[in-house]
Amino acid sequence: MPLPPPPPPPAPRTPGVAGGRLFASLPPPPPLQSRREVHVWYLLPDELNDGSQLKMYMELLSPSERKNVLSMNGENLQKGAVLSRALLRTTLSRYTDCKVDPRSFEFKKNKFGKPEILWRPDDGRMERPLHFNISHTSSLIACGITMDTPIGIDIEEKKRKTAKSILSLARRYVTPSEVDYLASIPNADAQEKEFINYGLQKHFSGAKLDILNYIKTQEAYVKALGRGFSGAPFNKFSILLAASNGIRISVTPKALKESDSSCDCLSENWQFALAELNSSHYMAVCIEDDARPSDSENGQLPLGMKVWKTMPFLEETLVSGTEAVKFIS
Repeated sequence: MPLPPPPPPPAPRTPGVAGGRLFASLPPPPPLQSRREVHVWYLLPDELNDGSQLKMYMELLSPSERKNVLSMNGENLQKGAVLSRALLRTTLSRYTDCKVDPRSFEFKKNKFGKPEILWRPDDGRMERPLHFNISHTSSLIACGITMDTPIGIDIEEKKRKTAKSILSLARRYVTPSEVDYLASIPNADAQEKEFINYGLQKHFSGAKLDILNYIKTQEAYVKALGRGFSGAPFNKFSILLAASNGIRISVTPKALKESDSSCDCLSENWQFALAELNSSHYMAVCIEDDARPSDSENGQLPLGMKVWKTMPFLEETLVSGTEAVKFIS
């Protein structure tokens, strides 16, 4: 479905302008009770086939966002970009009790390119400690929200096949000694099997997680760090899974001693959740947890998560506890 041409330059975007009644109809979610709680909102682009609804979502975007959308080649790419930004803006508005119009949000990027909410000191609004992260495929878009703690979320279709060679993946995702071991195996099929059994599964005691889930967990961690994939020290940490402590980060001892700036951000005080979403995707979520008890008899406290399926202004369904969200343990 072709997108409409950009509208004329808008008037100053002030909460309560035309459409404010519609924005006020976004029901507020239950409050985030603690830093260990995550709310995830997702939508399925293929479920929207209404051109007028897409046009309304387009009007939520800033001029620069609309320009970026229209510069993309292909209707599906444009549609996905519009829905991604509309999902983010309407979701953030919910957590202000709709006191902030979705169109009014402004964003900045940290020095590594991770977007954050820009709260201006002269706009008369109290800064809210909201953190967010977006992940999307062509068939699902998800937005994670936390209170006062960094978050990373990464989703991928279950049917995705890894096209890169095992050694290429290994150089990115496991330690140098593990890469050397895999390189010593001459047969490609044997390399792949050993990459799973030695390079990955040895980190996941008591669990059967495939390469894709391992990658998603690592990428969620890197997104939470806010460093960007190009500057992420993937070979400086590993993912561990213990029955008592859940998914954990293990930073290599050498990295903890190095003065390399790429390792400065690495720490082990993070919590994870890994789930199957909508029966079609894997989702990994990572949040920082400074208060995680390291010597607790029962291990770390569980990460609380609520998940909604939505189409802004049209649908919202709490799907936590249903077949739409299956946690992987």
